[in-house]
Amino acid sequence: MTDSAYIAALRMLGGRELSERQVRQRLARRGYDEEAIDTAVARLKTNGSLDDERAARAMAHAETSLRKRGRLRVKRRIESAGIAPDVAQRATQEIFQTVDADALMEAALQKRLRGHEQIAGDREFQRLYRYLIGQGFESDRVLALLRRHKDHKD
Repeated sequence: MTDSAYIAALRMLGGRELSERQVRQRLARRGYDEEAIDTAVARLKTNGSLDDERAARAMAHAETSLRKRGRLRVKRRIESAGIAPDVAQRATQEIFQTVDADALMEAALQKRLRGHEQIAGDREFQRLYRYLIGQGFESDRVLALLRRHKDHKD
């Protein structure tokens, strides 16, 4: 049973990077006992197949490049995968050294504006504000961006 837990975990990790907690949860859902899970996880960590630091970096990359999310949401997402807050913080800082946060926020806004340059009224302004805050961008930067897009209309 131990070898099969290890093989199952390797297959999971073949698809994408996962945290230790995610692997443990998935193996438990598949019915493996605690001892088999512990043995498989130890073996995966020893041979380098399971690494929370690497998983955190991969998640940070996916959250910024694919989903266009801001710093706060990226960090929360990594932590929600069971990765330690200090590791999540390092991965987030690392990715945001290579990413233009303002361009990322602009891309997230453009996705919501669907080709329009201007914000049509206060209700849309508030809706976009809530959306961008929910995506993890800082409120002062969100307001500045939205005001620039609202000013285009005037």
